[in-house]
Amino acid sequence: MKQLSALNKPQSVSVLLADDHDVVRKGLRTMLEAHEGWHVCAEASTGREAVKLAAQVRPRIAVVDLEMAEMDGLEATRQMKRDNPDIEVLIFTMHDAEYLIREVLVAGARAFILKSEGGRRLIEAINAVLENKPFFAGRASESLLNSFLKSHGGTDENCPLTYRECEIVQLLATGKSNKEAAHALGISVKTVETHRATIMRKLGFSSIAELVRYAVREHIIKA
Repeated sequence: MKQLSALNKPQSVSVLLADDHDVVRKGLRTMLEAHEGWHVCAEASTGREAVKLAAQVRPRIAVVDLEMAEMDGLEATRQMKRDNPDIEVLIFTMHDAEYLIREVLVAGARAFILKSEGGRRLIEAINAVLENKPFFAGRASESLLNSFLKSHGGTDENCPLTYRECEIVQLLATGKSNKEAAHALGISVKTVETHRATIMRKLGFSSIAELVRYAVREHIIKA
């Protein structure tokens, strides 16, 4: 009987939460710790803090937002996976641009869930990852299908821009100046100008109007 009880004992799962909104982390902690055996071992409000805490506490799961100060969730994912390949990173974000989904997969994330899809999807994602299965809900599944169809159609229509360049496109296409974009990203105006020139060269554009149309078409911004 004791052996059977041991077999039925819930799996112990340690979770790191990385999100820049206190209320989001608090809500996630309450929801996750309602599951027997699951516990939040650390919380981070910036990407850099998430990487540091992940190295210290070595959680089984990291739930990571993409937009955080000091270091974005994409780079945080890369560094956490580099430091601890066994950690499973789940992206929990409000952004569903196809280029982001591709980038986080390359970075090593095992799941991509939109905040708009709710906590139930996040629970499903954690359960899937614990069974060594990837999990992609909603827009992420559509993106993976689109990428598959494109790659088997003999064309390469993947976004030619880096994650940082796409961030800058998003800001410029919504009317931000170089100075405002630099402030939002915590980088210098000169760096923004360099990225902007590179973006225009890569895409073959000569005007912001062309950049806006591209951003809408690629779902970097909403029409």
